[in-house]
Amino acid sequence: MRTSPFWPGLPGSLARWLTPSAGVLLLVLCGLVALQSAHAADKPLVLGVFPNMTAKQIVEAYRPLADSLEKHLQRRVVIYSARDFKTFADRTYRGEYDIVLTAPHLAFLARQEAGYRPLLKYAQPVHGLLVVRHDASIRDLGDLRSRTLATADPLALVGLAIHAQLAEHGLQRDRDYRTLGFSTHLNAAMQVINGRADAAVLGLHPYNLMQPELRRQLRVLAETPPLSSLMFLTHPRLRDAEAQAIHTGLLRFAATPRGQAFIQRGGYGGLVDVTGRELESFRPYALEAQTLLRAADQ
Repeated sequence: MRTSPFWPGLPGSLARWLTPSAGVLLLVLCGLVALQSAHAADKPLVLGVFPNMTAKQIVEAYRPLADSLEKHLQRRVVIYSARDFKTFADRTYRGEYDIVLTAPHLAFLARQEAGYRPLLKYAQPVHGLLVVRHDASIRDLGDLRSRTLATADPLALVGLAIHAQLAEHGLQRDRDYRTLGFSTHLNAAMQVINGRADAAVLGLHPYNLMQPELRRQLRVLAETPPLSSLMFLTHPRLRDAEAQAIHTGLLRFAATPRGQAFIQRGGYGGLVDVTGRELESFRPYALEAQTLLRAADQ
């Protein structure tokens, strides 16, 4: 194959099209592509963390994980969340998070709506709790008729599971009892402690993170069956190699002393892979959440 003396390595047929001015343009374009790639590498990865705790708790809890990912990926990782579950879900579907840690029913929607790819989940299942004040006269689920339930958010998986449990006992939401949203599990619990609500729906993990003196003022009335815990997913704009590097980085962090402390403190039980079949099992909860999201937009 003949090559051009002016463009070594290029076939002569191709080089004939490359005049000196075209060659300069090609070099400029190559430079812009390289500059764009370098800029993308400099741009921090955004880790979106499900807002089931306060912003302060989220940053304190997940900074060690983000620091470990930074070292592994050689790229800055910033932690974001949202003021409520709907805002977090909307930002997820708009692709504002490169890596997202979210509830399984919202992970289902993230894959359906924005193409997020599931990576890992916390191994320890979660449970929803229905709590009342320790001195309340409420003794069983039937006593909640005509009562008020405080929830972290209508979209919370543990809340949807508790409502399903109440329905099995003949109590329908908005007919037999009223619900009020208070943005975080801690805020919902405080409504019960302060006498502003009769019961609260909490996740077991946020409940365990509460100060002992607050937990002593509550009594667990009911608990859901085990549910899959929060899941890590990556946005499709991240290439396969990047997603795999994040997968490896998360597992490596979990194996370090800091990672083991993180896992133990959160009661997460480690990290395990997520399958599409597992996500599919949350379709009913996901569709219910989708209905709530659409109603909120109207």
